[in-house]
Amino acid sequence: MAKILILGANGKIAKLAEKELLEKTTHQLTLFLRNADRLKSSDDKREMVVEGDTTDTKSLEKALKGIDIVYANLAGKNIEQQAKSVVTAMNTVGVKRLIWISTLGIYDEVPGNFGKWNHQMLDGGYLETYAAAAKVIENSDLDYTLVRPAWLSNKDIVSYETTEKGEPFKGTEVSRKSIADFVVHLINEPDKESRHSVGVNQPNTDGDKPSFY
Repeated sequence: MAKILILGANGKIAKLAEKELLEKTTHQLTLFLRNADRLKSSDDKREMVVEGDTTDTKSLEKALKGIDIVYANLAGKNIEQQAKSVVTAMNTVGVKRLIWISTLGIYDEVPGNFGKWNHQMLDGGYLETYAAAAKVIENSDLDYTLVRPAWLSNKDIVSYETTEKGEPFKGTEVSRKSIADFVVHLINEPDKESRHSVGVNQPNTDGDKPSFY
């Protein structure tokens, strides 16, 4: 049993991961989000909801006490600042393991027409900020895993394959349920993919763009 801090706990992937963690593990969960009224504990014996801002290092430090693993499901134009705050707080408290959700394309690793389409859709503030945040994480001393999902669907399916940093990205899409499942596997096997950046896609979804576009 480990103690897990979920940052951005009201996110869609985070909620799916929370559900799987409650159903399939005995881990204790701290659910961290800006507005605690938006989220209720599913199991008061195993969960605690904490209100806070991830750019506030003092709030993070308080939430991090006793935590074994941090799973960050964050977003926003200030994602680089959030990354800096998370790294600082984790270093201060002495928590090492971080699972960080990023996005495909931050290394210009998406090939072909899909790569061109991905740039057209995400350039101009999104890819740049997520790439900057990833650099903050990778330049830290933390035992991080950067997760780079393909374009996300709400399909009720768990089916995925992975690529490593330096390899061409595969596929065009992946379900949020698959990413949540991958996160849970990393939590259950914390040494897996340590200090790696991992692309995640649904097999056999190659194409010029995701099927839902």
